[in-house]
Amino acid sequence: MIEVDGLVKRYGAKTAVNNLSFTVKPGIVTGFLGPNGSGKSTTMRLILGLDAPSSGTAMVNGRRYADHRAPLAEVGALLEARSVHTGRSAYNHLLALAQTHGIPSSRVTQVLELVGLQEVARKRAGKFSLGMGQRLGIAAALLGDPATVMLDEPVNGLDPEGILWVRHLLRSLAAEGRTVFVSSHLMSEMALTADHLIVIGRGELIADTSVQDFIDGASRNLVRVRSPRMAELAQLLATTGGVVTTVEGGVDVAGLSAAQIGDAAAANGIAVHELTPLQASLEEAFMDMTRDSVEFHAVDADAPTAGVTS
Repeated sequence: MIEVDGLVKRYGAKTAVNNLSFTVKPGIVTGFLGPNGSGKSTTMRLILGLDAPSSGTAMVNGRRYADHRAPLAEVGALLEARSVHTGRSAYNHLLALAQTHGIPSSRVTQVLELVGLQEVARKRAGKFSLGMGQRLGIAAALLGDPATVMLDEPVNGLDPEGILWVRHLLRSLAAEGRTVFVSSHLMSEMALTADHLIVIGRGELIADTSVQDFIDGASRNLVRVRSPRMAELAQLLATTGGVVTTVEGGVDVAGLSAAQIGDAAAANGIAVHELTPLQASLEEAFMDMTRDSVEFHAVDADAPTAGVTS
């Protein structure tokens, strides 16, 4: 379990993390979301003791990370996959880590096979592609068979097969009762992987909730309707309390449930070809919830660029 309580981190005049509190529980995959510059990486560094907090605490399995006698057995972390000695082979990189904790070399071989790097185990890590480096970083995180796994952007650089593998790996680790805390900018994947979300913006907590509740909070409660007698049905729904908006091929209706719309159509003998409650995607919900917390805004590609020179 990870417990963050009143965590604050300042760098000079800039506050990167501001009074942040949350708990990451075992047995589920908890996603960690936020725009660029929101403080996610800083929070993870604070949890691992790589940065000292200005105030507040971050505990892993009841202790500060630095207080664990065998930290690799408590927390497996991937923050920067390229943090390896580029002249070492993948095997020797993991072996060096293993020897700090008395972990047998057989475990090194086991995790290399788990992440699919057994064929390149003796090759220098500095020659690895981005995806191979990610796999090596995940192997290092799992080396001590830890109770808590914390990964920052683990699918970065992976191909579709690799992304699917990470998804299944994270869910299997959670099913074993481990604490799984993972950040990602890939919303479609997080929607398929995470059970719970911690969302921050500008270093502050925005949401601490289940994935479904987070999406439901951003959904517009609309129903998409199509009918061969669309104009007649739209007028009927408007007179029965619905707010009707015309879209391509049909209408979107607010203020009435799908059941109410279906019953009204049936009572008036009007055929309905589509009756679909609309729900926001995780990406749409995330964009809606964090709109005021985005620190870096790109210029719209269609916006005029007067005064900009190359």
